[in-house]
Amino acid sequence: MEFRIARGELAEAVGRAARALAARTPVPVLGGLVLAAGAGRLAVSGFDFEIAVRAEAAAEVTAAGRVLVPGRRLLDVCRVVPEGPVNCALEGTRFTVEADGTRFGLSTLPYEEYPALPETPPEYGAVDAETFATAVGQVAVAAGRDDTLPVLTGIQLRLDGEEMTLSASDRYRYAVRRLEWKPGAGTAGDPVEVLVPARRLLEAARALARCGTVRIGLDPRAGTGGGVIGFEGGFEGGGAQTVLRRLEGRLPGYGSLFELTGAAVAEVAAGAVAEAVRRVAVVAEANSPVRLDFTAAESSLLVRAGYGDDVAAQRLPAVLRGAAEVTVAFNPAYLLDALTSFEGTGLRMELLGAGQRALLNGTGVAEGHRHLLMSVKQLV
Repeated sequence: MEFRIARGELAEAVGRAARALAARTPVPVLGGLVLAAGAGRLAVSGFDFEIAVRAEAAAEVTAAGRVLVPGRRLLDVCRVVPEGPVNCALEGTRFTVEADGTRFGLSTLPYEEYPALPETPPEYGAVDAETFATAVGQVAVAAGRDDTLPVLTGIQLRLDGEEMTLSASDRYRYAVRRLEWKPGAGTAGDPVEVLVPARRLLEAARALARCGTVRIGLDPRAGTGGGVIGFEGGFEGGGAQTVLRRLEGRLPGYGSLFELTGAAVAEVAAGAVAEAVRRVAVVAEANSPVRLDFTAAESSLLVRAGYGDDVAAQRLPAVLRGAAEVTVAFNPAYLLDALTSFEGTGLRMELLGAGQRALLNGTGVAEGHRHLLMSVKQLV
């Protein structure tokens, strides 16, 4: 095996595939990356049973072949190897990387012990890459982090006609984002729902954000019982493909939760409220809420936090309809996650009062994005 490749393309391909490397694994070969060279291309793959990533780049291949090398070590080498063309070769059990007089030698791992990569499911449709990455980021903040409740660590994708709906919840908040997508030929039929690990989907969406279009592959016959889903995009000189293991189950429905009958409605600037929350929260103790006081007569919102002498407050313009006054309080971290997930400046808040649900709705470019939060009962 021997090939020559531009330093930047090698580093990019290795960096993309390295996202699949597990931080710790009892299976040593899963700490490796597979390099396969042939027909003018280099493919770099990583796999940890939850995610498989394959990145391709153009290369001058002198001798085709494949090798399994320690992934973290190769990633470190790619970061420091000099600019310009890089010559790589397999010499016995050593993989060498050479550029501009600098030479690295890496031990290899037993490729025959490496597990088979999952097959890419058939293409099901496509979505704008940048819009998809933004949407995934907006709902991922609401996904759970507790691995003992795997369903709540996922993002649920619902594909219905030309609409994709992404949703996530950790029981204390629920984020939903709708966007357009292009179903492939022959995908007409009943809606399809897929639950995918939120952290992994966020990584994949961000990595493909600049590729223009993301092609999504899945087998709808797998239902909610597992299987895989694929995401693929092309770049100048190469491309990347991610296959994720689907989680079993589905998120609880949010239809009735998002119906806030009799709620007061406040209109605010999301960015300004987020900055105010950041400021006043510095005096709040851990897990202490931030209080929001809306007043219709004064067309204002008072954001405040703290107790006793350690207090902070900031007043902002706001429009309140449906009530003379409304007071709510939130976990500041959860509130900031919600506020900063919205695009644009306009934000519509449906409020039932302290200890009740509050629904944040995007306006303008952010329409189609909703985020449900629980207001705490104990006010500041």
